[in-house]
Amino acid sequence: MASQPINLIFRFLQNKSEIIINLFYKKKIISGTIIGFDEFMNLVIDDAREVLLNSEQIRIGRILIRGDSISMIHENLVLKKF
Repeated sequence: MASQPINLIFRFLQNKSEIIINLFYKKKIISGTIIGFDEFMNLVIDDAREVLLNSEQIRIGRILIRGDSISMIHENLVLKKF
């Protein structure tokens, strides 16, 4: 059974999963936890951090990411939340 994108986001929300978001326009990588979303796949991310190429992280805090700026979302299995 194929999963709809909105169902995957809802699963990440329910499980409080640490996720990685690749942004389309700015070519940035954001990690954090989804605390809300809407039908346009706009995401509210808590404890957001920008992940740099050298694996350093810049803390951002709580942010809203527009759905049309997201190119990929996946569960963060490498970086551990501190």
